[in-house]
Amino acid sequence: MKIAVYCGSRSGNEPLYAEKARELGEFFGSNGIEVVFGGGHVGLMGIVADAALSKGGRVYGVIPQDLVDRELAHPNLTELHVVKDMHERKAKMADLSDGFVALPGGIGTLEEIFEAWTWGQLGFHRKPCALYNVEGFYDPLLDMVKTMVASGFVQQEYLDMVVQADDPGRLVDRFQHYIHPREKWV
Repeated sequence: MKIAVYCGSRSGNEPLYAEKARELGEFFGSNGIEVVFGGGHVGLMGIVADAALSKGGRVYGVIPQDLVDRELAHPNLTELHVVKDMHERKAKMADLSDGFVALPGGIGTLEEIFEAWTWGQLGFHRKPCALYNVEGFYDPLLDMVKTMVASGFVQQEYLDMVVQADDPGRLVDRFQHYIHPREKWV
């Protein structure tokens, strides 16, 4: 199984974010779960990659040339795919992956997981999407999506399709038992 990991290019203010990123990367590496990520050596991205690699895992980075030019590319990956831009990056990550998980992160992390979630809702893929909800990091976001459901803009089944976990074993178990909802507009 290959899982795309979306997360911060910074480590955040709470040391627990880095600890949980390391834990997830080590779990993936120790259990033969391959990591697909944004290709950087910085922030939670670098922590997840280094942790997976330290346990003998395979890690695939996908990074735009512009970020390689800024010396942000991780130097020790199983494979590094250098692409033209962020659109190509997201498409390549989606092609390489069997599922998607967002750890704590910023605007880019949200944009990436929301795109994967939207694609799943529309039936462009049938892969699980997850929020790795460290210490309730994503609770306010989930509350907003619940407001969207209550307001009639999102159907409950599309909120329910997002796996929520804060433990690596639970995340992988839910991915392995994932059942995709019906596609929107069918």
